[in-house]
Amino acid sequence: MLTHAAEDYLKSIYKLQEKCEKVSTGVLAEFLDVKPASASGMIKKLKSMNLITYERSVGVTLTDAGKEIALEIIRHHRLLELYLNKALGVPWDVVHDEAEVLEHVISEDVEARMDAFLGYPTADPHGSPIPDKNGVVKQTKSIPMTDLISSQSCVVAEVSDDDSALLRHLGNFNLYPGTTFKVIDVAPFEGPFTIDIAGQEAVIGREVAKHIMVENVKDT
Repeated sequence: MLTHAAEDYLKSIYKLQEKCEKVSTGVLAEFLDVKPASASGMIKKLKSMNLITYERSVGVTLTDAGKEIALEIIRHHRLLELYLNKALGVPWDVVHDEAEVLEHVISEDVEARMDAFLGYPTADPHGSPIPDKNGVVKQTKSIPMTDLISSQSCVVAEVSDDDSALLRHLGNFNLYPGTTFKVIDVAPFEGPFTIDIAGQEAVIGREVAKHIMVENVKDT
């Protein structure tokens, strides 16, 4: 039986591996906001359970068994976020922290019931893909908003759920997954984006834009 902390490590390694194949101890510790010594201790424990591989000069990689557990926890988390938001009306900037607690304790029966109740969804309220019951994650062709240029239109595909203040900020502009907008202007020298959302003009800073993924990009 894994501890909640161990499950959090596996989930975090999976997320970090989406950006780089090997995850260093330092990067993992920073991501989880723990001391490197604590991360090293957990790495040794997970390696002894054959859930990760670890090479001192290279980093950490999930084994197939570790990846299976990570995807199951992520599935719980994202289903919970969607259930809390759609069924209970919990705001999208609050569901992440609630799901962080509940993801470790729900049964497989409750997971299946939520999945059926929600109509077998493929994405959570922030647009992140929900792994299916077999651990398969739907691949998307989204790009960062920062890659856009003037006169392009697109649809919001996914936004980062790590910062509740950022989510509230995006909500003020109705920049939810599924929202269509057009880029009116991109200021030079890493400046902000001026966009049109359903006839309303908004200015989005580049630091905020880095946390928005878009799809269906078209030149207009």
